[in-house]
Amino acid sequence: MSFSVEELRLPIVLAPMAGGPSTPALAAAVGNAGGLGFLAAGYKSVETLREDIEQLRLASPEPFGVNLFARPKRRGDREQVRRYADSLQGEAERYGAKLGEPRFDDDGYDAKLALLLQGSVAVVSFTFGCPSPAEVAGLHAADASVWVTVTSVEEASRAQRAGADAVIAQGIEAGGHRACFDDGAPAEELGLLALLRQLARDCALPVVATGGIMDGAAIAASRCAGAAAVQLGSALMLTPEAGTSAPQRTALATPAPTGLTRAFSGRLARGIVNRFMLEHDVSAPRAYPEVHHLTTPIRAAARAAGDAQGFNLWAGQGHALARAAPAAQIVKDLDAEARRVLASQRAFIPGSQEQR
Repeated sequence: MSFSVEELRLPIVLAPMAGGPSTPALAAAVGNAGGLGFLAAGYKSVETLREDIEQLRLASPEPFGVNLFARPKRRGDREQVRRYADSLQGEAERYGAKLGEPRFDDDGYDAKLALLLQGSVAVVSFTFGCPSPAEVAGLHAADASVWVTVTSVEEASRAQRAGADAVIAQGIEAGGHRACFDDGAPAEELGLLALLRQLARDCALPVVATGGIMDGAAIAASRCAGAAAVQLGSALMLTPEAGTSAPQRTALATPAPTGLTRAFSGRLARGIVNRFMLEHDVSAPRAYPEVHHLTTPIRAAARAAGDAQGFNLWAGQGHALARAAPAAQIVKDLDAEARRVLASQRAFIPGSQEQR
């Protein structure tokens, strides 16, 4: 029997944060606390993903999920990418790095999917697109549930037709990459509350809410708006188990604004506004993953140098509310806070026990 959202002891899911923050230790801590841990397969080789899965199984007996990037469907314009590369030469010189090769690839999709089809992963989620019905059927045969990240009712309908078991509703508040199926023609950019209410009316699948959820009150609000569970990313990036870099940890703790940009990867993503974003956003082309590969050496060098102005600081709009504490403590505290908030609201309901 495939894992269902309703089986969660606590309605809290770890967001798969590719590029460093997601670790087996973080996934294990969330799972052991009663939530659902997740591993991010993005930007990893299939061998590294296999090792992460093995480490997580050793660290926790609880079910967990793995997230895949759907195959990119559109190559970027080569001339636009070339011009953007020329504009980044100064950045490469600043950090003593070389520009990466702006190649078009699918992040090892087939090999990673084949690994997950071997079984014993409770949930496989997808972002940037929807798996085919045949792929969903294969994962079901491997006893995995399939969740698809969506940003609109239309995307949720496609996921439902493909056979998905649940959708992850990503509001515009969310940090990191936008999950829209077509980055070139995204749907209306909906906030989480509006998206949840539309899905409550038009989607029959269980919904996991994500985007700007940082405390128990936001969890309670999401549950009231129709979510079966919530997915937390930025709220767990300051935990000791997270692989968040030191300069990003410092940036997360500030009230700095966030913005959407293609400057780092060629795909729209939300991060804390910094110098690189301000200087290169306007000229960045829609070209993912070409721009991601192009800027990878620059970002790695800036990160190694501790310069938060030179690499992507993915974070949601509520990032300043993040707490530095063990992941298990945060998960349990937020769940308890959400329950208190929900209980307190009964006093506002006419005829409730508190008013008698």
